[in-house]
Formats: sequence, structure tokens, C-alpha cells
Amino acid sequence: METLFDVANLEAQLKKLEAQTFEPNFWEDSKKNAGILKQINQIKGKIEQYKKVKSELESVLEMNELLLAEPMEDMQQEVFDSTKKLEKALEKLEISTLLSGKYDQNNAIITLHPGAGGTEAQDWAEMLYRMYTRWANDNGYTVTELDYLDGDEAGLKSVTALISGDYAYGYLKGEQGVHRLVRISPFDAGGRRHTSFASLEVLPEIADDIELEINPDDLRVDTYRASGAGGQHVNKTSSAVRITHIPTNIVVSCQSERSQIQNRETAMKMLKSKLLDLKEKEQKDTIEELKGIQMDIAWGSQIRSYVFCPYTLVKDHRTNYEVGNVQAVMDGDINGFIDSYLKLQAKKKEE
Repeated sequence: METLFDVANLEAQLKKLEAQTFEPNFWEDSKKNAGILKQINQIKGKIEQYKKVKSELESVLEMNELLLAEPMEDMQQEVFDSTKKLEKALEKLEISTLLSGKYDQNNAIITLHPGAGGTEAQDWAEMLYRMYTRWANDNGYTVTELDYLDGDEAGLKSVTALISGDYAYGYLKGEQGVHRLVRISPFDAGGRRHTSFASLEVLPEIADDIELEINPDDLRVDTYRASGAGGQHVNKTSSAVRITHIPTNIVVSCQSERSQIQNRETAMKMLKSKLLDLKEKEQKDTIEELKGIQMDIAWGSQIRSYVFCPYTLVKDHRTNYEVGNVQAVMDGDINGFIDSYLKLQAKKKEE
């Protein structure tokens, strides 16, 4: 298990970070110390997870030795149950070791857009939003809706939400892409089968201590009153903020707060995340080098298909991982897809 989990390296990192907390001016820079304290807590959590699994493994081995020396039926069941529990804990530990990317430990900003197809696609986008919200809640994450635009008759035209918690981005980054739905449309009076698409964008929320120069002259800031059909998604104030980065045509919006200042701050964080992600993908040195971004979505490149009819199946086209229980997936049970993607990426790095 030591080869799976480099606990000595983690303890060395922890010692180095904790030493920084004793520096004279450490507590004066709140942005810097918040980031370091978060890293300390995350590393401590990983070490505790390792030690807990190691203790459980030693316990199972001891019980197994006793069972070999003196077979007992009641202990056989106990060893079996403990082994199954340990197997799941080891798999979870293995997955956690794969989250070593630059921003994997950060919160995640997700944005969903329906593809062509009007109400049918808008309804599909909302179904996906529900799926990711369920997944987040089931796995101990907090969901904060930042911007929501209602669909014409049903569903949504777009939604942006912040998924907060350790390694939210690391787990969700593989979900980015186009998702395809095949079902009998509830909006088709003829009961015909329809194919719909929706795209998911996943970005890490960038910490305040990361420097990124954005020229204020490159920004157009608009304020507006939140609009829509009403209900829980609409904050009926005039404080909604939309920021356009003119050189790249990137647009971000936030209407989750009552204060225009708060909405602007959140929107700037969203813009910062988008620009930094784009800068790294295009390997540019400065934001000024990013020009003329192609904003079109290629709907033919779906990463996953969700089939409701004529059979039930959810299949990831990158990993070939599939599940027959579509309803469980739509209720947020997507850890199998997330884990298989992380394992595939780790395998590719080894090759």
C-alpha cells in the first residue's frame, strides 16, 4: 500500500507548510495564509485516510490468521464483510492519489448549455444539472447557483454553479464535454424518439493569491435585472452583473447575490478562471495574446450517451464504462464514470 500512497512525501510537504505558519509575517497576508492552511488541512486529511485504511488492513489480516488457525463460522462472515469494506476503502484511496493536477484540489465552476433542439435540449440540460447537483450533495459538496436562465417552455438555456469542497475540480474535470440523450420525447405528441445534446464546461475556481493581469479597458460591465419565469432560480433585483472580456468575447454573468458588488466580484472570479484555463491550454504568456476565440460547440463529439429507449444504458465513449441503471445515474450515481476516467488518464501518463 506504501507504493500506492507516498505518505512519507506527504508528511514532508506537511512539515514544510506548517513551518511557514511560524514565519513572522505569515498571518498578515490573509489571502496567502488561507491557501496554505487549506493545503495543510487537505494533506492531513489524506494522511489520516491512509492511516485509517492501513489500520483496517492490519485488522483484517489478524482476523484471517486467527481464522486459519481455528475455523469459526461467525468469524468467516466477519472477515468477508470487513474485506469487502476494505476493498472499497482501498479503491477510494487509490482514486484520491490520482488527483494530483495543478488545480485538482480547487472548487469547481460548472456551466451547462443545451444544444440545438429547443425545448427538448433545454429540458435535457436541466436533467443534467439535477444529476450533478445530486452527485455534489451525495458526496459532501455545496452547490451555489451563480447564474440561471430559464428555458422557453421547460428546462434551462444556461446555468452556472459553484461546486465547493476539497477536490471538486479534480473529480469533475473529466465530465467536461458534450452529453447525448436518446429518449421518447415527452414534448412530442407523436411519441417519437429524439436525440438531444447538452455541453458541460468545468473550470477550477482560481484562488485569490494567483496573479493574473486583466486590463480593465478590455472589460465591458453591464448590470441588469434578473429575469425569467420566476421560482427559486430568479433573484428579483437589479444587481445582476454581466462582464464581457472584449479581446476574447468571453462572457460571464452572476445574479446569485443581492449586492451588485458581490455579483461583480464573483463574476470576476469566473472570468479569471476562464482566462487562466484558456491561457494554459493555448500556452500563452499573457492574457493579451488571447484573441479571436472560437465559441461554437461541436455537438458531434459527445463524451457520453444516455439511452432511455429502446433500451436503458449510459455509456462513456472514452473509457467504455457503462451502466444499465439510467435512473440511478440521473439521480447522481456517477462515481463509476468519474473513477474510470481518472484511472484511464493515469494509465495514459504511465505509457
